Formats: sequence, structure tokens, C-alpha cells
Amino acid sequence: MAAARHSTLDFLLGATADCNAVLKALQPIFQEQGMTETVHNWEDHGYLATYIKKNGSFANLRIHPHGLVLVDLQSYSDYTKGREEVDQLLNKVEERMKELFHGNIKRVKRLPAILRGGVIDRYWPTADGRLVEYDIDEVVYDEDSPFQNIKILHSKQFGNILILSGDVNLAESDLAYTQAIMGSGKEDYTGKEVLILGGGDGGILYEIVKLKPKMVTMVQIDQMVIDGCKKYMRKTCGDVLDNLNGECYQVLIEDCIPVLKRYAKEGRMFDYVINDLTAVPISTSPEEDSTWEFLRLILDLSMKVLKQDGKYFTQGNCINLTDALTLYEEQLSRLYCPVEFSKETVCVPSYMELWVFYTIWKKQTDI
Repeated sequence: MAAARHSTLDFLLGATADCNAVLKALQPIFQEQGMTETVHNWEDHGYLATYIKKNGSFANLRIHPHGLVLVDLQSYSDYTKGREEVDQLLNKVEERMKELFHGNIKRVKRLPAILRGGVIDRYWPTADGRLVEYDIDEVVYDEDSPFQNIKILHSKQFGNILILSGDVNLAESDLAYTQAIMGSGKEDYTGKEVLILGGGDGGILYEIVKLKPKMVTMVQIDQMVIDGCKKYMRKTCGDVLDNLNGECYQVLIEDCIPVLKRYAKEGRMFDYVINDLTAVPISTSPEEDSTWEFLRLILDLSMKVLKQDGKYFTQGNCINLTDALTLYEEQLSRLYCPVEFSKETVCVPSYMELWVFYTIWKKQTDI
């Protein structure tokens, strides 16, 4: 089945609109396409005209008296001819409106057509709710694990992109993310004990192993994420996911919470803990959001296995989500031990938004 193409054309007039005059001026354009017309009008709210073609394509013409005129056209043809017909119709509408208002149009806006229901989904929201159309041209991997949906899609710009349950996680272009969550090149990992929570794409593990640590332990709950990434994200993970145990690393396929509790009980300590599990929740009601409870638990348990002079790295969220980020920082004052933090803002290419990363450490107490 062909995808639906939703095309739009907007006019913001410099004055109020004579709704009836606009309707009569544009009617012939739709009628000559053989479209059946239905018109609704409201005394103070303008006109809505719908035009339906025999093949199921339709257009809505909404005329607001305050000077906003909107055209929405939905068609079902992926053929070049069908797209050209839509463009020609919208061109005629634009030309007729300019003739009618003689330069008294403040803005004309025609957006690229939105494709709905296609085999390849190109639209993914940013963290702060803006819609982004990616240049996706291939579904590389799409599987459901017991924990989540796992997609790896190919972008012409960003390479393969890992998307977990609708959330863009990491693309092959996103070394900036990995570097930021490791401390942006300011840390010496030589001979250090490192704990990675999550990180199933293998990017952090791959980069840290290069820095000659004593031992890296990565705890990832979902084997299928590893399986997909070691095959289709090799520019990110190299060969480190080919084996769960290497000369200076081990990968545990487990839930990190029992592992953290076990390590805390055993007294095992790390120089670095890197939390690559989840972003700061958008919800600003932590008492009602289980994700906030999860984050607090992870923070507390991580502090228990972090050496006194160690550092905890984690992503925050999009820089525009100021309320959520502020609330996260408030949670840091509620941990079992006092901590201090710094933050850094980084441009992660495939996110198409600035992203905040945190460094957290235990507050030094005077003896």
C-alpha cells in the first residue's frame, strides 16, 4: 500500500479575510480537478471546504476571518506524476491568493510533504517535543526483545542509528556523546576500575578499552541490543561486543540493580561509574514517575560503589528541558551521601539538539 502524503500550504494575511471571496476565488482550482465539494461555514469562525477525489485523495481549505488561510492535501500516490499533480495544484492556489491580495500577504509557508504509513518511518521527536524528519533510507534491524523494541535505521548523514522503543539512542556519527559521557577527554583511565551501566551499543566500552584500564565491567540487561549492535553498529563498537569477556573487560547480561546491590554488599569499589541507562525523565513530578524513583535508586547504589575520589558520569537531557534538569539536580541533594556536580552541554549530531551531561562526585569532608 502506498504511503499517504500530507501536503500543507499556509497563508497569513496582512488584514482580515473576506472568507466568501477567498472561497469563490479558490473553488475553481479544486473543481477542475474533478473533486467533490462540501462547504461548512460559521458566522464568526469562517469557512471549511472539503474536496474529495474519486481515488480517495482529499483537500481541506480552512479560511479564518482573522486572516489565516490553510490548505491541507492528502494523497495516496507515491508515483512522480501524483506528486507533480499535488505541486501543480498548490502552485495554482498560491498564485491565485497572490493575485487576490496584491501583496497583502505577510507570510506564505509550504512545508515538505509528510509521509504517513510508509515502510520506513523517518519521523522521530526530539526530547523537547519537536518533530524531526531524518534522512532514513533503510530499516537495518527491527526486533522486539523481552524488554523493548530495537530498531537500527540507516541515515544518509548519521550512518546507522539505534532507536530503543521510539527513543533515538545513538548513531554512528555520535562520538561526541560517547566522549562527553566519559568526561570529554579530561580523565585518565589507565589502570582504573570502571563500571558501565547500560551502554549496549558498545561505544563507551570500545573507547575506554583503548585507554588501558585495569578492568571495565559493563552491565547490560538486553542481550538483543548487543546482538544487533555488534552486527550493525560496528563503527561505534568495533569488535568489543564479539566476546563478552576480553583482556580488560567483561560484559554481564544482567539487571544492573541486583549487580549494584551485590557489589555494594561485597565492598567492591570503582574509580568511575558511567550511567548510560536512561535520560532524565521529562516528567516534573518525581513522586508520580517511577523513572525518577529508578534514577534515585541508581544514583544511591552507584555512590555506594564509587570510590571517595571517584567520578560518576551520566547524560542529562535536552538543554531546553530546564525544569526536568533542575529537578534532577535537586535529587542530587537527597542522596545518602553529599555530592557535588558539574555539567557540560554538547552537540550530539543525530539528536539535532544540545544535550546536557553531568559529572558527579562525593563531597570531600574535612577530617
